[in-house]
Amino acid sequence: MTLPNATQIYRAAQRFPGRRLGLGAGLWLLIALMAAPAGAAATRLPAGKAYRPPSGKVFQGVAEKPISAYTHAVGKHPAVYQEFVAWGQWLPTITQDATANRARLMLMVSTNYGSRDAITPAGIAGGGGDAWLIGLGQQLYASRNTTYMRLMAEMNNCENSYAAENCNGSSRGPAFSAAEFKQAWRLVTLILRGGPVAMIDQQLRRLRLPALRTTLTDLPTPKVAMVWVPMVGGNPDVPALEPGVYYPGRRWVDWVGTDFYSRYPNWSGLSRFYTEFGGAPFTFGEYAIWDGDNPSWVKTLFAWVDAHPRTQMLVYNDDASEFWLSNFPASAAALRSALAGPKFLAYAPEWAPAA
Repeated sequence: MTLPNATQIYRAAQRFPGRRLGLGAGLWLLIALMAAPAGAAATRLPAGKAYRPPSGKVFQGVAEKPISAYTHAVGKHPAVYQEFVAWGQWLPTITQDATANRARLMLMVSTNYGSRDAITPAGIAGGGGDAWLIGLGQQLYASRNTTYMRLMAEMNNCENSYAAENCNGSSRGPAFSAAEFKQAWRLVTLILRGGPVAMIDQQLRRLRLPALRTTLTDLPTPKVAMVWVPMVGGNPDVPALEPGVYYPGRRWVDWVGTDFYSRYPNWSGLSRFYTEFGGAPFTFGEYAIWDGDNPSWVKTLFAWVDAHPRTQMLVYNDDASEFWLSNFPASAAALRSALAGPKFLAYAPEWAPAA
C-alpha cells in the first residue's frame, strides 16, 4: 500500500475550504486517500454527459423546500430537487437538501448575492469567480449526487441582471454581452466537468481566456450536466435577446430547455425553440400555474410533452406563493392526474427505495 504524499493530502484538503482538519477528519482523509485506486494519468478532459432518465421515462421535480406541499398536491415524490443559488453562497448548504430528500439536484445559479450583483458575465469569463466555482465543483463531487446546472437561466430576460439588454432595449455594456455570457458558460463548464488543470488551461488558451486561478493540479469530476435554459423569446423582443445569440455551442451544452408559465402560453414559440435546438434532451427548468387556476393549460402542456419525446425532465417552481399549487385546486388535480403514470419517475434509479 502506498501512502499519499503531501501534495495529495493538500489537494484533498481543498475539498474543505475555510476549515481546519482536526485529527479525526485528517485520519479519515488519510484513509480515503489510501483506499483510492491509483489510475493512469488522464489523457483528455471529461466529456459532457446528460444523465438522462431511463429510456421512455421523464424526471419530474420541484423547486425549493419543503417538498411536502408538492408531494401532497401531486401525489408523487420529486425525482429532482432544485435550488436557486446566489453567487458566492456558502457551499455546504447547496447540496444537503437534495440528498436529504433522496433526489437529484438542479441548481439555478445567478450572478446576484442578495440585492446586489456579485459578478458580471465578463467577470466570470475573466476568472473572477474561479475560487467559488472550484469550491462548488468540490462540493458537488463530495455529495456524490447527480447535478443539473442551470447557469444564469433566462439570460435573455431583461429582468435578470446578467442579461445583455435593459428592459428599455438599451445595452448594459460589454461586460454583459452575449459574447461574454458564452465565454463565462464555457469556463464554468470546464471547471465543473473537472480534470487536469493543465489541460483545462490549454482549452482556456484556445478560447482566449486566462488560466485558472488555482494552485491545484487536478479538479474533481462531479456528475454534472450543463443545462442551457433561455426563454423561447427575448424580453424585450429585440434581436439582441433572441435565444440563439446566447447559445454557447453543442459541445458545451448537455440539456436544452426553457421556463414556461401558464401566464405566457407561447406554444408556437415553444415548438419552434424545441425544433431549432435539437440533439440534446429537453427540459422545463421551471413550469408553474400563474395568474389563475388553469387545468386546461396543464393538460395542454402534458400533451405537448407526450408529442415531443426529447422532453425528459420538468421541474415545478413552487418557490413563490403566486405559484403554489394549493392556490389552484383544479390545476393541482390535473397535474396529479398527468404525473400519475409510470412514465414520470418519483425517484432517479440510484435514489429509489429498496423493494
